[in-house]
Amino acid sequence: MRKVGIIGLGHVGATLAYTLVTENLVDELVLIDKDEKLAISEQYDLLDAQVFLTGKTTIIIQDYQALRDASVIVFCAGQISALGDDGDRFKELEITSKIVEDTAPQIKQSGFDGIIVTITNPCDVIAAYMQKLTGFETNKVFGTGTMLDTARMKQAVSRNLAIDSRNVGGYVYGEHGDSQFVAWSSVTVGDRPLLSWNRELDLETLDEDVRAGGWNAFAGKGYTSYGIATCAARLIRMILNDSKTIVPVSAYNKQADVYYGQPVVIGKNGIESFVDCPLTDKENDSLTCSIEIIKNGLANLPFKP
Repeated sequence: MRKVGIIGLGHVGATLAYTLVTENLVDELVLIDKDEKLAISEQYDLLDAQVFLTGKTTIIIQDYQALRDASVIVFCAGQISALGDDGDRFKELEITSKIVEDTAPQIKQSGFDGIIVTITNPCDVIAAYMQKLTGFETNKVFGTGTMLDTARMKQAVSRNLAIDSRNVGGYVYGEHGDSQFVAWSSVTVGDRPLLSWNRELDLETLDEDVRAGGWNAFAGKGYTSYGIATCAARLIRMILNDSKTIVPVSAYNKQADVYYGQPVVIGKNGIESFVDCPLTDKENDSLTCSIEIIKNGLANLPFKP
């Protein structure tokens, strides 16, 4: 049975729930939120939508014990108003860390033994904190990390070269935040190195386009949801289908002793293996800086991962 839980039914959680139901990706869906009235409303709304669909999803609400036999939990609880005008995701940590402290014990008590995917910001720090407080193996807890940022990189390259974004390969590394960077040395278009298409490309401008992508989506409505919910839905599909797909997520790197965005293989066990892509000296310097920023965020937690 394909069973998934979503904790946090804000814009992202609700969009993810709708996606899972309308695409018939799950047989049972457990929805949990601190606002019970919201959970009830989402349940009714999704049940109404199913009248027009070919598939059927059983929807359970506000029951941590129902997570016991779920394959995946997506943690996306948070408070977008804590983000602040400057977009600093670390300003959310005071609130989101407390939500993890409340949620992790309830996940453990439920007997859940599946995969936890975290979306809540600051993504890399929260993934580490959730792993610490649940005690799960690191391969079974990871964040969406730079998966969405990588999609934004592909969009930026696509716009500049007038080529379908699905023909662009490569990854964004590091923090899901301002210190992230594109490993341009390994970006390809149609299996050819990016710069072989156009050596006049301004990579610094493209970098800024990638970083600005999220804020462009955020600016007019005060949140983003479609892109990140689609990332989470795709990760769920990878886990349920044991697809062994390479994708960049926030994963625990033993050598660095921290979670950060990097390419891994995703399957039924969560992170199945790591993909070692050579970085240039400049890219390695960028990664070192990004890792330090994440570690500084971890230092502010009451329980050190």
